[in-house]
Amino acid sequence: MLASHQPLNKVQQIVVTDAHAGQRIDNFLTTFLRGVPKSRIYRIIRKGEVRVNKGRISVSYRLNCGDTVRIPPIRIALDQSPSAHPSQQLTKTLELAICYEDDELLIINKPAGLAVHGGSGISLGLIEALRAMRPEASFLELVHRLDRDTSGCIMIAKRRSMLLHLHDCLKSGRVEKRYFALVQGKWRGGKKVEAPLLKYVLQSGERLVKVDVEGKPSKTTFEIVESFSEATLLEATPVTGRTHQIRVHCAFMGNPILGDQKYGDQDAKTQAKALGFDRLFLHAHKLVIQLPNKKDNLTITCPLPKAFVEYCQELRT
Repeated sequence: MLASHQPLNKVQQIVVTDAHAGQRIDNFLTTFLRGVPKSRIYRIIRKGEVRVNKGRISVSYRLNCGDTVRIPPIRIALDQSPSAHPSQQLTKTLELAICYEDDELLIINKPAGLAVHGGSGISLGLIEALRAMRPEASFLELVHRLDRDTSGCIMIAKRRSMLLHLHDCLKSGRVEKRYFALVQGKWRGGKKVEAPLLKYVLQSGERLVKVDVEGKPSKTTFEIVESFSEATLLEATPVTGRTHQIRVHCAFMGNPILGDQKYGDQDAKTQAKALGFDRLFLHAHKLVIQLPNKKDNLTITCPLPKAFVEYCQELRT
């Protein structure tokens, strides 16, 4: 079992099992050395302090069953690492947010505002919090991502075999993901939006996406759930899985998602705030997935957050 709760003050030799065969060495060490920054992990790999079968390896090396991994002493008190322990409130929130769990898969109704993983100034993300909450778990990995400000269904694999299975399903379009999006104004986009998306970076370093003929093909289907005088509630189903796809496609049609600080116009940013709601109104509400050795698909729905429901009620009045 890969669990480490004490400072690693001596060399360790770990024999790789089937559960971790095919995993990159950097990701393997991130799981094993909980609380150790990734920058530190990369450094000990590049300096040759981490060895596999007594030889140096690169950070992208993929483990084989039976490999022997040498892990050097790490002088860091993991139990004192501030990033290793979520608050009591976050722990309670995540425990109540479990929508589905079996021996291989965990599905969480992620709250808006919580990044899926740490980094870029974020000390604690969803996956780090879950690993800290479940120190006995030998394997917990994100299957896919959700934007920090998007709430809803997110899958976490508890076994590597499930991670690989779901990655294959995602690549081949065998995972159905549906979102609720509350957009500004009357919807203009029809049943589908097909517009190529291109990533770019601002001088400030902020990463964004725009519609551009040089971008990757992208398609989202839309259904109107409810129309209000100044907004529309949509169900969006991304056919492709590009970064910020639904947000950019909505903005491209002139209907930015309410509360969108990246792609919304000023009206979209302030309309919700005027009524006391400060969030992106995008929620991943449904997953349909194929599980190994199961005849029927698994369908999971994650309820809308209270703020989302309350704002829709305000719009009806």
